[in-house]
Amino acid sequence: MKVVLNPQFGSHDVQTEIHQGKMVPSFENPSRLKHILDHFQAHPGHDLIDSNDYGIDPILKVHARGYVTFLQSIWADWCAEGRVGDIVPYIWPVPGLKRMDHENLNAKVGTFAFSSDTAIMAGTWEAAYQGAQSALTAFEMVRAGERAAFALTRPPGHHAHSASYGGYCFLNNAAIVAETAREQGYDKVCILDVDYHHGNGTQDIFYDRADVLTLSIHGHPDTNFPYFLGYEDECGEADGHGFNQNFPLKDGASFEDWCGAFNQAQVRIDHFQPDLLVVPLGVDTYEGDPISNFKLKSEDFLKMGQLLKSLNLPCMFVMEGGYDVAPLGQNVYNVIEGFDRS
Repeated sequence: MKVVLNPQFGSHDVQTEIHQGKMVPSFENPSRLKHILDHFQAHPGHDLIDSNDYGIDPILKVHARGYVTFLQSIWADWCAEGRVGDIVPYIWPVPGLKRMDHENLNAKVGTFAFSSDTAIMAGTWEAAYQGAQSALTAFEMVRAGERAAFALTRPPGHHAHSASYGGYCFLNNAAIVAETAREQGYDKVCILDVDYHHGNGTQDIFYDRADVLTLSIHGHPDTNFPYFLGYEDECGEADGHGFNQNFPLKDGASFEDWCGAFNQAQVRIDHFQPDLLVVPLGVDTYEGDPISNFKLKSEDFLKMGQLLKSLNLPCMFVMEGGYDVAPLGQNVYNVIEGFDRS
């Protein structure tokens, strides 16, 4: 399988985040991709390719222009006021607060952010932008005839809504690919999110549409981020009613539990008959992940790859979560190998 690398993945390198009331080193950092990349380079057989540049237009098909302009300009605006340090939101315009178009930078950051774990720094826009380009490059390879391709990128994307960021995510790479595929003549696209955390941004972007089926197998939002989306009763609305389904699993779920949810998702996919499968690939379902609570083992990711291959669809993977860094390369590699060898 061809692996498309985001050449700017290290440009976004925030140092700390608030986790469970403590300031800790950021879980989402460049060492994640370095470990994955090292593993692929140590095991020949997968072509590593730099991304092409498809410009801003595919991003603007999914994300609001004002939001994109904010991401492009906020760091320069921040520095122009003499501010130092990463940009971290600390106030949000929740219901009951009235001024929603505030120009103060603290207020503006809170307008677009929905969680405090996702800081912005000098290279954030460059990393996020090139991440979208790597996803589009992988899609173009599939469109040109490759059975599958993998966008190896960070920061992740599936928590990003049309006009908000959080959960380490700024641009929703999977949604950008799905929308591009629709414009390129794919009648129906399925996004099957296997990250531990619910793909709330992806669900929200396509929630009223029948041409993109969004499915997510994830930790139950009763006890897991993003908490406010990802429940079983969220099935889509308007034209999209029936085209979203969540499979939340309780903390401590085993691979057998995960497979039970996958089997249900497969029924939906078989009925939908999509032209393209987009897989937001998170391996934070691993038993040692520091911010997740499933019990999958490294060998289970080989089987996951085989199950995804059994769907018998052109497939495009895009990297999402996975924060136990030492085994991360092996776990990601196992998914891709399981897919390629089956």
